[in-house]
Parts: sequence; structure tokens; C-alpha cells
Amino acid sequence: LLYRVGQGMFGAPIVPVSQAIVLRTFTGDKRAAAQAFFGMAVVAGMGLAPVVGGLVAEHYNWRAVFLMLIPVCAAALVMTLLFIREGGRNDSARLDWTGFLTLSLAIACLQLLLDRGENLGWFDSGEILLYCAGLALGLYLFIVQTATAEQPFLNRELLRNRNYVIGLFLVCFYGMLNFTPITLLPPLLQNLQGYPDSLVGWLLAMRGLGMIVGFYVASRLGRVDPRYSMATGFLMIAMSGFALATIESNSRADWIAWAGLLQGIGSGILWVPVTTAAFWSLPERLLPDGAAIFHLLRNLGQSVYIAASFMVVVRTTQVSSADLAPHINAFNERLGFPWVTGLWNLDTPGAIKALSSEMSRQSQLIGFNNAFVFYSWTCIAVIPIVLLWRKQPAEN
Repeated sequence: LLYRVGQGMFGAPIVPVSQAIVLRTFTGDKRAAAQAFFGMAVVAGMGLAPVVGGLVAEHYNWRAVFLMLIPVCAAALVMTLLFIREGGRNDSARLDWTGFLTLSLAIACLQLLLDRGENLGWFDSGEILLYCAGLALGLYLFIVQTATAEQPFLNRELLRNRNYVIGLFLVCFYGMLNFTPITLLPPLLQNLQGYPDSLVGWLLAMRGLGMIVGFYVASRLGRVDPRYSMATGFLMIAMSGFALATIESNSRADWIAWAGLLQGIGSGILWVPVTTAAFWSLPERLLPDGAAIFHLLRNLGQSVYIAASFMVVVRTTQVSSADLAPHINAFNERLGFPWVTGLWNLDTPGAIKALSSEMSRQSQLIGFNNAFVFYSWTCIAVIPIVLLWRKQPAEN
């Protein structure tokens, strides 16, 4: 647990700082193309990691996957020292520890609330009520601190920029939608479909390939209204979710690969206009703060939605299992058909166990299917927010 905290603590600043460097380096029409290539670089690693990790875990062990991080981090450190020059340092800036700690309290309580709520019976549990109180207290203190502090953790100037605020909402949903399939598909494919680790890695890599294609397409859409690009991206992601919601026992791997490719293309097309629209009218001095909050909301949306998706899986699996169980009895004439008897003959204990196992498997499949339906309708529900974005950057 301590090492996981350290991994998140030291890894979290890398992407926002890198994006702030890109935003400061490129301006005007070049910024969209720069964001596209930046996204390609980020996704290239995300696309290769599942493939390489799956192969290494299958042929060696899971520890070797973590050891792979050492040479990668060493190479990144050397390149940083060689190519990145110090600049834009603000010695007068101070970290608002009160705002930081109160926001951390609220986020931690929200995450624990979603992760443990299903197992503890939600509001029947005193622990869940404690998390709710911590969430409310943390949010209240953070809002008060943001409104009254001289240098708050959340710069108040950022909230006066309409496009940036809309961008925060959109990137929060982007975080929800972009990483959820990566989390849902491995247990679905490994535990229920019986796919090996290497094949799961290749199927997840199709999403990374699609994102590279989407980033390239988005870099060529500079003259297109960003609202159209955003809506197209959300619709493509929704289509991929509906496709994944049809997975059943005999689904082919190429169907899953196609859905992942479509989801990746939609995510790539969506990312560039969201980031470009959010930062277009921000002054240069606010770019580091803006990038930090931007990616904080992305990661928060990702964590919350993944927890909510697994909650849908668990709850609907339980409901489906309860609905299927009454049909498994000696009075069900369907179980007496010639093609059913044998493996599922209720006269033998082994057959009853096999039938119970298959019922559990089908219930879990229904749970995952419902999670992907929930995923798709979330995409569609976000599209009206895109229309609130101003086509021409507002004066700050």
C-alpha cells in the first residue's frame, strides 16, 4: 500500500507538467497539432504496456512487469536532464496546504465510499456514514478556503474562464470513459472467456492503436468546429460501449478488437479539441495551475467511474443470479430436453455443480454487459455539455 501511494504521488505530476511545457511552447494554430502528438506519445506507452506486460507475465511472472519500470524511468530521467531547461519558475508562489489537505480528504472519502459501499450495505453501515461526513466536511472547508485564501490551491481566476470550466467538466467525463474499458475487460476476458494474458494484452493494444489514429485525425481537423469533433468522439465511444455490451459466451476476439479500436479512435478525436478549447484563452501564467487541476479532474473522474462501474457489475450480477436460480430445479421441463441432459443432469452432484458454475458465469456476463450499457448512455448524456462551449475564445 505504501509503494502504491508513492507511485501515485511521484507519478501524478508528470503528465500535467509535461502538458504545461507543451502549452507554453506552442501557441495559436500549432497548439492543436502539438496536443495531438503529445497524446500520441502518451498513448504509445499505454498501448505497448498491456502487450509487453501480458507477454512478460505469461512467460515469467508478475514481478518482472514491475521491474520493467526501472530502465524506462532511467531513460526518462536522462532525457529530462538533457533536453528540458528550467524556466517559468515562480518563487513567490506558495502551496495552499489547507486547500490541498481538505480536497485530499474529500477525494479520499469519496473513493472509499464508492469502493466499500456495496460490501458494507451502503448507508446501513456506520463506516459509510463516516465517509459521507468526511466528504461533506472536506468539500465545505475546501470551498471556504478557495473563496477566502490569498493564494488558494484552486486559483480563482481559472473559474472565471467559461471555456476552461466547461473543459473541466468534459475532461472529468473523458477520464470516466477513457480508462473504464481497460479496467472492465481484463477480468471479463480472463475469468469468463478464458483468454490468456498475452491475448488480452493484444486486445487492449487495439484501443491504443485506435487512439493514435484518432489523434492523427484530430490534428487534421483544425478548421472544424471543435464542438462537432467532441460530439463525434463521444458518439464513437458510445458505439463501442454498445458493441462491448453484446459480449456473450461465444463472442469472437476480432469483435472485441474492433470495439476497442473504435473506442480508441473516438477517445483520440475527443482529447485534442477538449484540451485545446480548455486552454485556448488562458494566459500563460495560469497554464501550470490550469493543467494541474485539469488532470486532477481527469483522474478523479476515472477513479469514481471505475468504482461506479464495478458497483453496477456486482449489483446486477447479484440480481441476475437471483433471477436465474429459481429456474434450476427438477420441475423445469427445459432441463429434461435431450440436448441438456448429461453434463447438466440434475441427478448427479457433479452436474449440479457444473450447472451452478454456468449460472454464475452467465450472471457475471450480464453484469458486465449492463456496465457497458451504463458506459454508453453516459457518453450520450454528456454531449449537450459540448454545446455550451464558446466557439470564439472569450476575453479573459
